[in-house]
Amino acid sequence: MAYSKSLVVLFTMLFLAPSILATDPDPLQDFCVADLDGKAISVNGHACKPMSEAGEDFLFSSKLAMAGNTSTPNGSAVTELDVAEWPGTNTLGVSMNRVDFAPGGTNPPHIHPRATEIGIVMKGELLVGIIGSLDSGNKLYSKVSRAGETFLIPRGLMHFQFNVGKTEASMVVSFNSQNPGIVFVPLTVFGSNPPIPTPVLTKALRADAGVVELLKSKFAAGF
Repeated sequence: MAYSKSLVVLFTMLFLAPSILATDPDPLQDFCVADLDGKAISVNGHACKPMSEAGEDFLFSSKLAMAGNTSTPNGSAVTELDVAEWPGTNTLGVSMNRVDFAPGGTNPPHIHPRATEIGIVMKGELLVGIIGSLDSGNKLYSKVSRAGETFLIPRGLMHFQFNVGKTEASMVVSFNSQNPGIVFVPLTVFGSNPPIPTPVLTKALRADAGVVELLKSKFAAGF
């Protein structure tokens, strides 16, 4: 009987061995610079460039050094530094953004479906708001954060920032994902492609069809 049990354990281990050896939660090399132009199959990331083709500057970026153009409908500009903009972050589970605000500018309510966010206000005064899930009663957690102060946004929770000061403001945020993703709530609801049927939104928003169609027209061209 003991011999039979041992055989069962042995065959189970042999059966599972390929799946055990085929994955690893941590990087298996120092660097895996993303081959963004490669045709290789990507599974939850990008294939690695040969290190001989990676160059010398894949660990450095100056993209966040320059302020973005805040002459937008939202009065804000997001400069992204995810894996598409900084291939050296591939497989490392990190990325950053810079957001600049004109006076009265906003980074509208949005969600990062794949990352927790931590940020620091670099300049000015920003009202930072985080809305809890239904479990919390949709509670709004908010505070005016000033230069040097930080904030934390758990993965998947809706949040926003609004410049309450009389001067320009900026912040830098970091994510625990190379590609955190973003879902802008107004754009998603009113600017989806194809559009969400108006009767669905009139019921969901408890608004007249005319109001829904007006809001759709505001986001027909995106942000």
